[in-house]
Amino acid sequence: MTNYLILTPLAVELASLSATPLAKRSDVHLAVGGHGKVQFALSTQLLIQKFQPRLVICAGGAGSLDPDLRNFDVVVAERTLEHDFKLRFIERPLPEFPGDLPTLETLKRRVESDAFAVHFGTIASGDEDIVDATRASELRKSTGAMAVAWEGAGAARACRLQGVPFIEIRAITDSANGTAAREFTENIKLGMKNVASVIEALLP
Repeated sequence: MTNYLILTPLAVELASLSATPLAKRSDVHLAVGGHGKVQFALSTQLLIQKFQPRLVICAGGAGSLDPDLRNFDVVVAERTLEHDFKLRFIERPLPEFPGDLPTLETLKRRVESDAFAVHFGTIASGDEDIVDATRASELRKSTGAMAVAWEGAGAARACRLQGVPFIEIRAITDSANGTAAREFTENIKLGMKNVASVIEALLP
């Protein structure tokens, strides 16, 4: 049985993780979950049924919504908030999915790095590229999130359905503005190495 199922949205993210010690561990399975919440949820569901993991980790890059964050920092989601869930008939809070508490507590005790900062907070999840500073500021105000990415809520929903603990861990690759696409391409490989370092601190 696989203890840790680590899913990345994109192949480039998986390739970076596959070049770290995580790939050599017998208790870890690395896979691409696919781009977007729905595809990622389907992949997560399928792989949970196949490998019966003890923990699912969504690992990838993210845009920064917090001016205190820097590229290559890592954000561990205390909660994943689905920001593009738009209700018009009624008003109620956006769907949110807490990260697995024992995992969060372990990471807070163990993670140390002089090379990059590790932050704990909210990651906004939605099928939308945030490539405009005004939109990023709006999202920051409406969600309180530190970072934004696509797939986390999809994985969280599948894990909730299956009763499997979940955590989202993201490297900051860009500032969610007009240069985001270029920054992501330039920064994702090193960012994912930092994600791998955080995950390695979690594992026994």
